[in-house]
Amino acid sequence: MSSNLWIGSPLSGLREITQAARSWDRSADLGVTEFRALDGAVTLSRTRFTPRRTKLSWDWLLPEDARHLDQLARRVTSFGAFNNNNVEPGPVALIDPAAANLLGALQAAGRCGSSPTEMAWFAAKGAVTFSQFVGNGWIAATKAVDDQIGWTHGTWPGWPVATGMRVSWQLPNGWNETGCTAQLDWKGPSGDYLSSTKATGRGVSADVPAGACFVTPLGVPGQISALIGIDGACLTVDGPAVAGTPGDGCPAMCVTGYTDTPAPRLPHRNISIDLVEVNSAVR
Repeated sequence: MSSNLWIGSPLSGLREITQAARSWDRSADLGVTEFRALDGAVTLSRTRFTPRRTKLSWDWLLPEDARHLDQLARRVTSFGAFNNNNVEPGPVALIDPAAANLLGALQAAGRCGSSPTEMAWFAAKGAVTFSQFVGNGWIAATKAVDDQIGWTHGTWPGWPVATGMRVSWQLPNGWNETGCTAQLDWKGPSGDYLSSTKATGRGVSADVPAGACFVTPLGVPGQISALIGIDGACLTVDGPAVAGTPGDGCPAMCVTGYTDTPAPRLPHRNISIDLVEVNSAVR
């Protein structure tokens, strides 16, 4: 997991905030509503999705970090929407130190939504197919030993990264250690392929190369099988990736609240910022 907070637009650049926040809340919005009848019986309703909400505040924040957050909150540097046209403001990426696995919660558990747009994996090479298995889990089937499976972010062309990070990727424990290959594909601002880092075995780690804005984790099972497990993979930053770690996700977020109070000793500032997980960001 990352030792510090990273925040910013993937296209205008993520920044590492090395100063610890004075307060920090990353609770998910459960979307649960309680209805109580006259006789006292309780009925609950809930929304399908549980978006993550994050609230951060700092005292005596360095001016460079404060300016970065101010520009994000006022949508000056959060350009580059989902179509990467660099015109409309886009969502903000946030990688917090508590996120031990940047894969989504369902994705890390080998599960995904029912619609095609919610598919958490893709066939990067070959005729890989995916099907639902026992307990709402999913499995992959390969037709050749060099078939390749990729993990999708869902919002961006890959997981947001920045120079200075070290990314680690671990394939599921069920994969053959001597026959499989772990791979990281580095991509530019528009999702264009730049280069790859790969290693034989279930794990690979690498420093983010210059110019990379996104990373896509992939794996070659190295066998022909109709029962390739895809649960238990782990993607992390600045720490060892451990297979089986529950997914924390790296969702697209939007700023919903912001305060900026000059500290008693300028140029330091007291900053607070609120964010919520979104599936779109509008002007």
